Amino acid sequence: MKPSMLTTALAALALTGAAHAADSIKVGFLTTLSGPGGAIGSDIRDGFELGLKHAGGKLGGLNTELLVVDDQQKADVGKQAVDRLIKRDHVDVMTGMVFSNVLLPVMPGILASDTPYISTNTGPQEYASAGCNKNFFVVSWQNEDIPAAMGKYVTDQKHKSVFLIAPNYPGGRESIGGFKHAYKGKIADEVYVKIGQLDFSAELAQARASGADSVFFFLPGGMGISFIKQLVASGLSKDMAIYTPGFSGDQDTIKAVGDPMLGLYNASQWSPDTDNAQNKQFVADFEKTYKRIPTMYASQGYDAALLLDGAVRKIGGKIEDKEAFRQALASAPFKSVRGNFKFNTNHYPIQDYHMRVIQKDAEGRLTNKTVGLVFKDYHDIYAPQCKM
Repeated sequence: MKPSMLTTALAALALTGAAHAADSIKVGFLTTLSGPGGAIGSDIRDGFELGLKHAGGKLGGLNTELLVVDDQQKADVGKQAVDRLIKRDHVDVMTGMVFSNVLLPVMPGILASDTPYISTNTGPQEYASAGCNKNFFVVSWQNEDIPAAMGKYVTDQKHKSVFLIAPNYPGGRESIGGFKHAYKGKIADEVYVKIGQLDFSAELAQARASGADSVFFFLPGGMGISFIKQLVASGLSKDMAIYTPGFSGDQDTIKAVGDPMLGLYNASQWSPDTDNAQNKQFVADFEKTYKRIPTMYASQGYDAALLLDGAVRKIGGKIEDKEAFRQALASAPFKSVRGNFKFNTNHYPIQDYHMRVIQKDAEGRLTNKTVGLVFKDYHDIYAPQCKM
């Protein structure tokens, strides 16, 4: 498989053998563009490309080459792509991965090459705690943070018991773990399914039999779309309140499911109606460019581009000084579309988490509306274990 290359500026424009490394920057963008999770990777890519456009097509003023590769949500494909991007293409920084079952196997190779990685989505516990790394930065969240916000919210609603379901991979298990950290009620049942599963008839029968009055699910991409459709068709939504993290309550799922999503509560660090100048420009330009409302995934891709732009600009384009580059990244020199943002000592975000509910906007479109603050300046629980 050859990487698809999107050259956003001519990095080789009149360059000669005497050119310096700081004349240009190469970004390896490894993401999921096919399969049930393909919509997520596409949103992250589109958000990043819009951020690059807003930076004038040049990150920090440097000619920028963006190399986009589809990992197909497969670790072996990801490993091969990383090897090419680092050893053949000599990228200066990497970003873009969606799923932890791809990221965790390929990350050792990236970090061993001393290449900075900016995570636009998954934020595994492994790199938030004792395994934190000077080259690993997360612009999204720690995997347990948003589910923890949902756990607190479901507790506050005083449900008698909850049925939990997620895919059996690190991101899924950590999402359920985050929910359980903050949820204080009874857990009726806890079910893990194969990643990519689309038929939930057996699990819905388990949910009905559990007697729970609420369900919390994390099922990314096509999994969540299938689950909600089948849950509503089964009639269970009349007996159980449905809760999910923003991952499964976002615009990609809303578009595919439609009206059954109305009234669904979900948590996120960002929403299309987040009230700041950066977000208003982002949402307006994203809709104009891509003809759809952006997702939280797109906002994370956009922020990753702005983070890179700010960091490269802060060091005057001298990205060959890797220590200075890392320090610039850690200082988070950009204005996030989510509002307040800074990195903790483990390079994971300190940020607010909000409750959203799916409603119709003034144009009659289904989308999320912010209805309250759940966590203010939230620090992930693993940061104290990081001794970086």
